[in-house]
Amino acid sequence: MSSVAAAAQGAGKGAAKAAARRRVRRQKHHGESAVRRPGWITYAVLGIALVISAFPLYYTLLLGSSDQVTISQEVLPQLLPDASIFERFADVMGNSQVNFWLALANSVIISVTISVATVLTSTLAGFSFAKLRYPGRNALLVFVIATMAVPTQLGVIPMYILMSEIGWVGKIQAVIVPALVSAFGVFWMTQYLDSALPFELIEAARVDGASMFRTFWSIALPAARPAAAMLGLFIFVMQWTMFFWPSIILGSQNPTLPIAVQNLTAGYHDDYSLIMAGVFLVTLPLLIIFAVIGRQLVAGIMQGAVKG
Repeated sequence: MSSVAAAAQGAGKGAAKAAARRRVRRQKHHGESAVRRPGWITYAVLGIALVISAFPLYYTLLLGSSDQVTISQEVLPQLLPDASIFERFADVMGNSQVNFWLALANSVIISVTISVATVLTSTLAGFSFAKLRYPGRNALLVFVIATMAVPTQLGVIPMYILMSEIGWVGKIQAVIVPALVSAFGVFWMTQYLDSALPFELIEAARVDGASMFRTFWSIALPAARPAAAMLGLFIFVMQWTMFFWPSIILGSQNPTLPIAVQNLTAGYHDDYSLIMAGVFLVTLPLLIIFAVIGRQLVAGIMQGAVKG
């Protein structure tokens, strides 16, 4: 028996109202404590996680700013990087085996094109699976999700034969076209739109005379913006660091940045300082993107979570 009901039987309606007020005050107290700022333990754990996560990149920068002899003799060559790292960056950009600027242009074109296309196609498919009702919808969604379990390596040989038949070997469209649609992106957007977009909004737009495409463009696409931003970032990072398929279909003559860095090891003697400088140089654009738009992405996600 609750405290309110017990009080009502023992002391009448006045006591029951007093018990109800006490319960409301307890709920408010617990609610305020739930949104209380985290303590020093939380900040300490986050700080340790930050140091562990950032150390590999920092160590890469240290190795890149050291000479080959120092790297071979000491595990930790120095505590802080020096100005020689910029000379190593210049060596990477000017290396004839790397073809840095062509690789940078290829990586930008491939990553941006695939990210934009994946966001659009995934949002469109997610809207269809989440908010439209038609025969075979569930079976088709299960089929799309099941394709994520197929290893990428199984499709390499048929894909290479297909690209060879149409004359795309060594061209960046052989990397772009097969990646324009992502099963993960479809699943991601389906899950988000299913919870974040009410059916009432779609019905209201349809009652006002909007076509299905206009409903998607004006209602579903703005509602999907937080999840679409995160999906675009995931796809961009994945394509920026993709090595397996581009190394097979493009080769070293028309490389992306990861292939260009791999070309630094093509000589008789591996210069680890130069290789580490190249690795950091490839990672640097991703750090800049996170620094510029990271706060906006988190704000968008939180806004979408509150609306959902």
